[in-house]
Amino acid sequence: MATATLHPGIRKLMRQLDDLAPRFFLKQGQIDILKGPDEFYTVLKQKISSAKKRVFLATLYVGKSEHELIDVLRTALLNNPDLKVYLLIDALRGTREAPNLSSASLMAKLVAEFGDRVEVKLFHTPNLRGMKKAMIPTRLNEGWGLQHMKLYGFDDEIILSGANLSHDYFTNRQDRYYLFRSADITNYYKKIYDAVGSLSYALSTDDSPSGFHLSWPLTNPAPQPTKRALKFVKVATEILTPLIRPSLSDTPGDIGLEDASTVTVVYPVSQFTPLLSPNASTEAPAIQHLLDVLKTDRFSWMFTAGYFNIHPDYRRKLLSSNPIEGLIITAAPEANSFYQSAGISGYLPPAYTLLAKDFVKDVSRRQKSDKIHLLEWQNGVLNQPGGWTYHAKGIWICPPQFDLSEEKPCVTVIGSSNFTRRSHALDLESNVIVFTRDEELRSKMYDEIQHLRQFTREMNEENFKSDDRRVGWGVKAALAVLGGML
Repeated sequence: MATATLHPGIRKLMRQLDDLAPRFFLKQGQIDILKGPDEFYTVLKQKISSAKKRVFLATLYVGKSEHELIDVLRTALLNNPDLKVYLLIDALRGTREAPNLSSASLMAKLVAEFGDRVEVKLFHTPNLRGMKKAMIPTRLNEGWGLQHMKLYGFDDEIILSGANLSHDYFTNRQDRYYLFRSADITNYYKKIYDAVGSLSYALSTDDSPSGFHLSWPLTNPAPQPTKRALKFVKVATEILTPLIRPSLSDTPGDIGLEDASTVTVVYPVSQFTPLLSPNASTEAPAIQHLLDVLKTDRFSWMFTAGYFNIHPDYRRKLLSSNPIEGLIITAAPEANSFYQSAGISGYLPPAYTLLAKDFVKDVSRRQKSDKIHLLEWQNGVLNQPGGWTYHAKGIWICPPQFDLSEEKPCVTVIGSSNFTRRSHALDLESNVIVFTRDEELRSKMYDEIQHLRQFTREMNEENFKSDDRRVGWGVKAALAVLGGML
């Protein structure tokens, strides 16, 4: 994939991203791909234990029973007096169980022991405040927006993933995990972390039943999001917009590939809609540009999301493509984390089934069933011995002269986004788009796809007619009401 032979669609896409987002050049060997939750957890612990200066972890939540992970952080702090630990989680999810054991109370123990060497911040969306915040039950309040980024940094390395930090993500929940050995990329994401952290509550310990207290530091540049939301968003916009847009001194990304030692170009793209006015978020327009490329030629592609609620714009673009092969992988109901759950969340697996069924019908109407295939991922049954859930999300594309089932992708998207309307409008998301001509990395990307495909089966219109896939009117009504929050 030398610069001179870049497909015109790929070249155009890189030019578009040059105008949209920051860009980093990498050499061979600076990206590793982890395949499973056990490897992710092992590497995570190793990197924390060997960190010399800093560990920063941004996630939706830390599992309230993750005592081993807390012990790993504690041991690292004891062994290295120069180490500082920074943690960022969502305020709504992180305190949901309080005053019982919660993410916040678990992490408060580190703050109590190590003081200012441990910083814990909790982001609260400005969308939920006043009477609405007072009236919405804690189980449902996450529907108004969350801190959803997954950034796991250690000195000059970072893992970007869709995985949170809890037992299932370490054992039996399939996700994706890319390790970047790059001080520049890691420093960039520390700036993103610091910016969102400066717009968040600080956690401290107290003698209350919950064991913690949230306060708004005087050093924060904005007022509290629940008190003065408009001013909060104004300040957030001033802080975040320069970080997520390209530098004026940047040169075009495809030119960087003329350097023989530069084999990979990485563009961080973020969706911070609740924090920006005007909305300068980069993820949505970047993905739109990427999917537009699929219409320019017979690119092969693969798209995966654990929750099959693809943003309507993305759905239309995938259906409009004319690939050699297009694959979508999503979770089977039995591999959905809400399978057989109580309350309204129990409607979610059949709701996603309904959306998948409609997608397959649309593929058939367009006479593309021989080109575009929907696969369901299932490895056992949730809540039964050996049962896994599926949470992977991402996009891969191959140049049109290649067949995705036999050849290697040259572009992928990896990060936190589920590519839904919610991801666009409500949550904080961060992804990277990776372009590479590194044959070793392309082989790893191909192996990653094969790893995800091994527990899949293709779904067609007949499959969806079986009794276990029938969807009642209640599910359809819930989908109509709550679709934008899924």
